[in-house]
Amino acid sequence: MASPFSIKSLSSANNSTFFLVLVLISLCLKLAEAQAKLCRTSCGGIPINYPFGIDDGCGSPYYRHILVCSNSGQLELRTPSGRYPVTNISYADPHILVKDPFMWNCQDRDNFRPTRPFSLDTSTHLRLSSQNDYLFFNCSEYDVIIEPKPMFCERFPEQCDSTCDSASYLCRHLPECAYALSQSSCCSYYPKATESLRMMLKYCKTYTSVYWRNLGITPGYNQIPEYGIRVDYEIPVTIHCLQCEDNVKGGGTCGFDTESQNFLCLCKKGNVTTYCQDQNVQHNRPGAVAGTVTAVSVAGAFGIGAGVWYLRKLRAKAPVTHGVQSNENRLF
Repeated sequence: MASPFSIKSLSSANNSTFFLVLVLISLCLKLAEAQAKLCRTSCGGIPINYPFGIDDGCGSPYYRHILVCSNSGQLELRTPSGRYPVTNISYADPHILVKDPFMWNCQDRDNFRPTRPFSLDTSTHLRLSSQNDYLFFNCSEYDVIIEPKPMFCERFPEQCDSTCDSASYLCRHLPECAYALSQSSCCSYYPKATESLRMMLKYCKTYTSVYWRNLGITPGYNQIPEYGIRVDYEIPVTIHCLQCEDNVKGGGTCGFDTESQNFLCLCKKGNVTTYCQDQNVQHNRPGAVAGTVTAVSVAGAFGIGAGVWYLRKLRAKAPVTHGVQSNENRLF
């Protein structure tokens, strides 16, 4: 006859097993629900489409951890110099518009606050747009060459590379507040690199960025200046991703394994390396979140037999603007 202790131990073991099964079932259900909601498609009213993702494993690994959706629902761009609110993302003309709250704005008028230079990680596929202009205020005339640019600079910009233009259109017509400055000087200059921008800020009180927004109308007066920073990006396109997103083939979402960074097509039934309705492959277990799947074929890796190319923004051959700050502290 079994002892009471043995019966009690057996009963306890059965209860533990039953409880463990319940936990596993509950976890699977939660993971399956998470799979359907894995890749959020918006943040703060801004659509999040490929190549971006705000959930790890979504979009392209080239832009991993670039965008963040804050607890307050604000979409932010993460760069080495900080996190900046995103005001818009264009997928037709690939660019991101961000605001830097530390930059000068109309409300500041002649009161200049400390600022920091905006920078991008050069290892990413992001770059500052040539449609940005930079205005610097109260610069030292002993350290920075400040003078109006002559007319011939429009035809030969390379010969006018060292001045900060004090007679620029934007200085004479500050966007949204043409007469905000009463006792302060202004000049327009395009930094060639972050170090060049830092050098300028050593000799200027502050600065601001203005981009030229395209109104989409007949050329002539089809752009207007607005405060903000335009960041251009590239859209990496692969055969696998095109097949994955094809509704005929299942309408999946392009993603990647967070450990190997190999391509994954995220489907309701699980994740695959081809497309959701491919009959020749088996889906990984339902609810498997991108990044937790380890048995992934290398055939889905970006750039390996996938025919990677880029949809680059068509950029007009605009002349180089403004240039480097002075002959004494020239960096480039």
